[in-house]
Amino acid sequence: MRRAPTILHLDMDAFFAAAEQAAKPSLRGKPVVVGGIGPRGVVSTASYEARVFGIRSAMPTAQARRLCPNAAYLHPRFSVYRHVSDQVMALLHELSPLVEPLSLDEAFVDLEAGGIDAETSAVRAVGMRLRQDIRSVTGLTGSVGLAGAKMLAKIASEAAKPDGLVVIEPGTERELLGPMTVRTLPGVGPATAEALRRAGIHTIAETAEAGEAELVRLLGKSHGAGLYAMALGRDDRPVVAERDAKSVSVEDTFEVDLTDRTRVRAELVRLADRCVQRLRAAGRSGRTVIIKVRNYDFSTLTRSETLRGPTDDPGVVREAAARLLETVDTTGGVRLLGVGVSGLADFTQEDLFAQLATEREAAESAQAALAAQAARQEAERAGDPGEPEPQEERPRRWHPGLDVVHDEFGAGWVQGSGVGRVTVRFETPWSAPGRVRTFSVDDPALQAAEPLPLVGGSAGGAQSSEPAIRPKSLSRDEATESEAGEEISSR
Repeated sequence: MRRAPTILHLDMDAFFAAAEQAAKPSLRGKPVVVGGIGPRGVVSTASYEARVFGIRSAMPTAQARRLCPNAAYLHPRFSVYRHVSDQVMALLHELSPLVEPLSLDEAFVDLEAGGIDAETSAVRAVGMRLRQDIRSVTGLTGSVGLAGAKMLAKIASEAAKPDGLVVIEPGTERELLGPMTVRTLPGVGPATAEALRRAGIHTIAETAEAGEAELVRLLGKSHGAGLYAMALGRDDRPVVAERDAKSVSVEDTFEVDLTDRTRVRAELVRLADRCVQRLRAAGRSGRTVIIKVRNYDFSTLTRSETLRGPTDDPGVVREAAARLLETVDTTGGVRLLGVGVSGLADFTQEDLFAQLATEREAAESAQAALAAQAARQEAERAGDPGEPEPQEERPRRWHPGLDVVHDEFGAGWVQGSGVGRVTVRFETPWSAPGRVRTFSVDDPALQAAEPLPLVGGSAGGAQSSEPAIRPKSLSRDEATESEAGEEISSR
């Protein structure tokens, strides 16, 4: 345990939903839910305005709609979230070389490794400046916790939400943790909490009073000893800059159960390709291919096959996934499919025949393309226009939240679609709330577009400096910042 609160935990506030509110002025201050929008979708993130109605992450979207039917339900835009996450992580790396990302919107930072003075006033100033920099660069807000251990820093950032800063002074840990529920501690889920409840243990103070021997008897040696140490505020885990991923996977839940075996295979191939794309983006390869199949009755099966060596070849992964699918009965209907690769490595050891087949396929494709081009040129010289070149297939479904651009009205986003029509609100992150217009789904003037930056904009527009998340304190002077960063131990 450190003698100064030099471990920082940053957690962005309602990250996905806040990013959507920052991008869409008409949604600021209103309930927004990001996640699967179909009847089987699941909530990924809910804005603070939506949480008032009881909406939480991992809740079925259908239940969320019943709780708050007037919220904006949007499809995720992961390219936007990853871009903002990269900006935030870059700010964290300016503070210290030891940054441990936990997800796109959450990370630990070892300020001591960054040469920052081990004084409460110094680390508090760093945390306050970080929050200001995040708001300036991304237009979003984050909550910061500072403590002498990772567990306590995470508890502090949770107490600081939204848009706050909390410091836990070393020496006050047990006083702080005592009245909190055992579910506050990492690793305590519903099953562990129920086992403790049956033993009459509800709070962290009661957990510490029970003693290590009793917790080991109730939960086993490893879990019990670890829980006792955390109840005393002890956590000596270091901030680790590199967290080695154990696997890469993708999965999809279908709105209607898949009963056609051919369709199931096609979806599996598509997922295998997506999985390999993620694998290659991470610069990794893997030797074990895994498929996941959830049936109509929610029963879930997994099958795996270990290859002779690591691979990042999409053909190899597709073939392995297809072989695994043959061992699964899907006649009753498939609700969810997933493909993953584990046993990751930084190199590949491809089968020679697979490599030769891939190279031969690429060469044949190139020859076919050259032949087709020569045939078109010959037809043009002969005055025969030939067959028209195939046009790029237009999207049949306009997901709510999708970025679009119209030849006449400019940039906007899809508000909803159905019965052959699509409704678009034309606004940008730096504009006032825009007007809504409706078009035919196949209107040639309407196209999908790349997301606009959350901060910046055209020379003719000025973005509001107000954050998408309302902070605990509305004043911006230094006194207010000090209040927002009040030590949790003194509350």
